[in-house]
Amino acid sequence: MAVYQFYRKQLISSDLESVWEFISSPQNLKIITPEFLGFQVISKNLPHKIYPGQMIFYELRPLLNMKSFWVTEITHVKELNYFVDEQRIGPYKIWHHEHQLIPANEGIEMIDVITYSLRFGFIGRLIHKPFVLRQLNKIFDYRKQKLEEIFGWKQSKTNQTTEV
Repeated sequence: MAVYQFYRKQLISSDLESVWEFISSPQNLKIITPEFLGFQVISKNLPHKIYPGQMIFYELRPLLNMKSFWVTEITHVKELNYFVDEQRIGPYKIWHHEHQLIPANEGIEMIDVITYSLRFGFIGRLIHKPFVLRQLNKIFDYRKQKLEEIFGWKQSKTNQTTEV
């Protein structure tokens, strides 16, 4: 089984509280997700803030406009520092997404580390680079652009994907 890690770092020109307030609200996820995914949060009565144990339900259309159902659980939250979401139902065999915020001289470094594994064995490994990794980069490029619009900062991204 191949396991991959996707790494993205972005410097945001804002204060820690404002960035945390934005990224820890499940309602804001749609704002920073590209339209081509057809992403919809379908959970009802979501609170404004995430909390450990919270289950969030989504629909998206990642491939050939076919609807996919996804459930993530917020497994860890350290206020103003990090949170982790893990897929419980969805397209990946494993999905563990760490969202970290680190104060920096010129703002806040937001670091995402996604550890994931694909289904379908050999076929999953074949489609990793041309489809899955390419799509992850598009999603995080879009998110970077949207966060720059919201918080007004531009800095080069740091990408790194490795097979564990």
